[in-house]
Amino acid sequence: MNEMNESAAGVSRRAVLKAIGTSVGTIAMLPALSEEGALAFEAIQRAAAAPKLKVLTPAQYATVDALTEAIIPTDAHSPGARAARVADYIDLLLSESDAGTRTAWADGVAALDAASVAAHKVPFVKLQPAQVNALLTTISANEARPTTPVEQFFKVTKDATIRGYYTSEIGIQQDLQYKGNQYLPEFVGCHTEDGKDCPHCGQKAQPRA
Repeated sequence: MNEMNESAAGVSRRAVLKAIGTSVGTIAMLPALSEEGALAFEAIQRAAAAPKLKVLTPAQYATVDALTEAIIPTDAHSPGARAARVADYIDLLLSESDAGTRTAWADGVAALDAASVAAHKVPFVKLQPAQVNALLTTISANEARPTTPVEQFFKVTKDATIRGYYTSEIGIQQDLQYKGNQYLPEFVGCHTEDGKDCPHCGQKAQPRA
């Protein structure tokens, strides 16, 4: 789904922070994971095992997984939402949400499949890449003011996808290339003290007087 990266439906890596926090429609925007949920998401990524779903059915999970990967696909720079287990992140968020929000999300998945069948005669998970691009371009056209259930579902799923991806190890360390908070077995000090470029802090050696 790389051809969607710079379209209205896809997420440009350069625009993700701007997209976070935008308003949504009648489907409630999911809150941040609790500390317990964040630890569970970390364990899911580390184990790389089959999903153990809390709310989504296997069919709903497959649809959400395909949609999130379409929003942030694997590219030459880093893996996408599927590798980052964003669908599992959304399942965890839903497990911490109220019954009304969970029902609205189930209805949203159904609305996406209905739109897919209406446009291409097959559910979302069976669309070809060009068909995914066409469908998501259509349903994201009114992203600023979504009115239909499928438009609202796409908007909140995009928001959750961005949040999940940039909560994951892949999003933080591989896509953003964040290097902080790393464990050091010993404090080695700055190599510039020895007249060398330092690989730890990035400082260059200063000429000696």
